[in-house]
Amino acid sequence: MSGRSRTQTPTSAPHAAAPTPRSPGGLLERRRLLTAAGAAGATAGLGVVLGPAGGSATAGPPAAARAVPGPRRMAAAAAAEHPSATGTTLHSVAAPQGGGGYRRLGDGPGWDRVVRAELAAPSAGRADTRTALASFVQFTDLHMVDVQHPLRYEYLRAETASAWRPQEALSVAGVVSLIERVNSLPGGPATGAPLSFVMTTGDNTDNNCTAELEWFLTAMSGGRITPNTGDPRAYEGVQNSGLELYWQPDSALRDGDKQLGFPRLDGFLEAAIREVRSPGLALPWYSTVGNHDLLPGGCYASADPFLTEFAVGGRKLYDLPRAEGAALWKQVRKGRDPKGEQYKELLRTHRAELRAVTPDPGRAPFTPREYLAAHLDPRYTGPGPVGHGYTEANLVEERAYYSFRISDDVVGISLDTTRRGGHYEGRVGPGQLRWLEQGLKRHRDDWVLVFSHHTSDSTPDGGAELTDLLGRNPHVLAWINGHGHRNSVTPHGTFWEVSTASHIDFPQLARTIELTDNGDGTLSLFTTLVESAAPHRTDHTDLSQAGLASLYRELSFNAPGRRTELAGEEGDRNTELVLRKPKKRV
Repeated sequence: MSGRSRTQTPTSAPHAAAPTPRSPGGLLERRRLLTAAGAAGATAGLGVVLGPAGGSATAGPPAAARAVPGPRRMAAAAAAEHPSATGTTLHSVAAPQGGGGYRRLGDGPGWDRVVRAELAAPSAGRADTRTALASFVQFTDLHMVDVQHPLRYEYLRAETASAWRPQEALSVAGVVSLIERVNSLPGGPATGAPLSFVMTTGDNTDNNCTAELEWFLTAMSGGRITPNTGDPRAYEGVQNSGLELYWQPDSALRDGDKQLGFPRLDGFLEAAIREVRSPGLALPWYSTVGNHDLLPGGCYASADPFLTEFAVGGRKLYDLPRAEGAALWKQVRKGRDPKGEQYKELLRTHRAELRAVTPDPGRAPFTPREYLAAHLDPRYTGPGPVGHGYTEANLVEERAYYSFRISDDVVGISLDTTRRGGHYEGRVGPGQLRWLEQGLKRHRDDWVLVFSHHTSDSTPDGGAELTDLLGRNPHVLAWINGHGHRNSVTPHGTFWEVSTASHIDFPQLARTIELTDNGDGTLSLFTTLVESAAPHRTDHTDLSQAGLASLYRELSFNAPGRRTELAGEEGDRNTELVLRKPKKRV
């Protein structure tokens, strides 16, 4: 039955705004103005700064976001409001119906809440004495993707299912439906405390593409998005290429996916590039950067002239001999080509096979500075705070890490774990580690939650040092991240690592996180997974925005080669993570 709790013992712990302008000159001018506009807006609405110049965020969001409840007000609200499982996976989960190849989804039973006791023993009466300290939502790996981008390597699909997914053309509609779900939640599902913000933990975009960044910021802040680049009147990508390697939804061609049961859906591609309207989040939101945000392909060093020219140009590679694809993927997977030299040579070698597409400067890669400036652009402030964690000082110093006040007793710290020189795995350099160590000392009388894109086991350079640093500071309660596209909760002696699945691969979940003081010498972190607002059951004749969001989920479930373990085990999903309450060092 949904919503019930049971204890998992230590021995059973799981594994350690407006559509993009089509005028080339106009869009390029917008890109040139990003930095100036961001810098001009960065100082508006700034409150108390938590850390040294260049590394801190505002604690005072705009008026629409200022009523963030402190812990005492949260406790009062929780006492007045009964927690609700509505809209969460405690209540219901999208589940396959029937048998066969391509399977439809329907309403399945919810997932129980599991009490994790590896770090502290829970007391029987803690529910009667607990006080809510923080309540918020985590988004991660949204991968809002320009599916027509010339630098995409969809032809590696035979090597890895992540190279191309049949649902990708609907990523914008899917993310907007997730935003609608969060806006509808009545409060934290464990405590009833009001949700105070949303944090994205990276890979907000997919191709380090200016158009994708605009789509992401508009979706989060509210506005209209046309998820199309190139020809404003037509789709120009692999899904109308006539190649059997990809699902051809509008065609009678018996492509490989249709042979597995995928439907023919006339009008799919026209609907996929139609305008989408986002209400924007009703909550303040903060941003963390991921490797797909700053690196072309999520793995190649940025600011490469060849890749920049190719991204905005009029040629695209759709197919590749299997052996060459396998060799390229091996180099990517092992991180042996961080500057993309082999990739560039491959594109040069196959120039005769490149197909013509409509050039678009909106596909240009954005620099780290432009990424920060875009967040500071007043058009994307939405419910705040200005910059969504990044300040003018971050822009000047090109630093993508900061700290911010969550509530009276809780501070958040957002890290930058991307490798600017290329590679999909993470890095935390000595300078950022020193900054973090200083920040932890400065906030030793607060509880601290750390956010990053990469996980402890996907950060080979500095990850062990980061884990050790967090463990030496017992007021750090959790390290919250994404990247692996899998739900996972791992104990680290004094803190929990909470890794959440992506919103591009099934089961396409976000997470609410609630922190409580149990009043018995322990603290608890409650994690609850939520799906988008889209109905679990699709109607293949409904190509409206809501219908496409449902189809986004169904296609992701049926994607050939998808990883089936991404939902995680029971103890990685809806949990209560108990910690000992250490004495604060004053």
